[in-house]
Amino acid sequence: MTRPPEILIVDDDPDVTTSLSLVLRQAGHSPDAVSSPGAAIIALEAREYDLVIQDMNYSQSTSGQEGLELLQKIKGRWPHVPVILITAWGSVELAVKGIKAGAVDFITKPWTQEQIRHVVTTAMGMADLRRHGIHRGPLSRAALDESHDFSCLVGQDQNFLRVLDVVAKVAGTEVPVLITGESGTGKELVAEAIWANSLRRNGPFVKVNLGGIPPTLFESEIFGHVRGAFTDAKHTRVGRFEAANSGTLFLDEIGDIDPTCQVKLLRVLQDRTFERVGSSVSTSVDVRVLSATNRDLSTMIGSGGFREDLLFRLNLITIHMPPLRDRKGDIPLLAGRFLLQAATLYRKGEIRFAPDALGWLVAQRWPGNVRQLKHVIERTVLLSSGDELTIGDLVAAGQDELGIPTAGAAFSMEGMTLQDMERAMIERALDESGGNLSKAAEALGLSRGALYRRLEKHGIQPPQ
Repeated sequence: MTRPPEILIVDDDPDVTTSLSLVLRQAGHSPDAVSSPGAAIIALEAREYDLVIQDMNYSQSTSGQEGLELLQKIKGRWPHVPVILITAWGSVELAVKGIKAGAVDFITKPWTQEQIRHVVTTAMGMADLRRHGIHRGPLSRAALDESHDFSCLVGQDQNFLRVLDVVAKVAGTEVPVLITGESGTGKELVAEAIWANSLRRNGPFVKVNLGGIPPTLFESEIFGHVRGAFTDAKHTRVGRFEAANSGTLFLDEIGDIDPTCQVKLLRVLQDRTFERVGSSVSTSVDVRVLSATNRDLSTMIGSGGFREDLLFRLNLITIHMPPLRDRKGDIPLLAGRFLLQAATLYRKGEIRFAPDALGWLVAQRWPGNVRQLKHVIERTVLLSSGDELTIGDLVAAGQDELGIPTAGAAFSMEGMTLQDMERAMIERALDESGGNLSKAAEALGLSRGALYRRLEKHGIQPPQ
């Protein structure tokens, strides 16, 4: 029989230790309580604890120095033991210092039972992740697929499989996850995969693009409103947090949120309660929060554009999605999936790529990443009339619409046939490579022999 997690509470207020102990026992944990930092060290030396919940202030001091010193001693001697800090809402800056010193999370007074249970569950999940670690050797897509549903994610490049490995480890926890990466890399699909493999998969998955919500509508969209709260509030509306209750809320473009709204979001992440606009009644929610951004939040913190304490709430685990140029081995797989989807959507029957077309796709930089690749292939299928997609088809359909890069600078396609476009691409590649056939062939996604055949076809004299 598995023993209940053992938790040490360190606080000099007997009311706090009594109420915390009661909540933790009801949640199936085994709590002990001491009233001073010195007693905490003695307890840790005598017994192996799974978690420490410690106050930051003792002996009526408000500096938090004793709490920071205790935290540093715990992390120095028992680095594997997660620590949760207790502080007042007005001392959030002190809690952030504690997070930097090694604490996994913090709770503010007054706290709720639901908040305690959530923070403890998250901390336990974090500790479990750290014990198992992240796989460092070569990964197998087949092995990952055996125990997880990754059907929405295409790829087997090692850079991508490392993402799936982290997803597999964090999905079953309650840990908040921040997904970073350039636009179009598939951050939303990763969030869906976390939800689909979590214990909340039977609950709702609610997505909200924060970049599309003006500050004046933020509270109404996120927390909801009651009828009559403002001029256009003709009906009571449920906000996104409430809609995601018992499930998962995905906050996309978190880096675009207005600074005034960041405080409001931080408060609900901290307390797990909110009020609808126009109401004084608090609503509690049980929600796991995932978020994503294509921006550098650390840089934004330095310039005052993003709150550091909010970042700590969002990124207990960070998953970085590699750009498509760093997982080129997945381009043929993705292209094949998108080709099949587009052919089915537009009832085109069986369509295939010409042999050199796939090589050309792999050779491109794809600044718009997976999303751009999908759009180009879908548009190519829509505009094509044959059953084989050539390089010329891809360029004709994609360059003007999406700025797809070629071997050289963009050229006007007005009045050009596919043969003209192919010739122009070859000439550009030769010009950009300084007449180096090997480099030109690589830029075009062709073999050296295939380039020679095209030079002959178009009557282009090979460079000497």
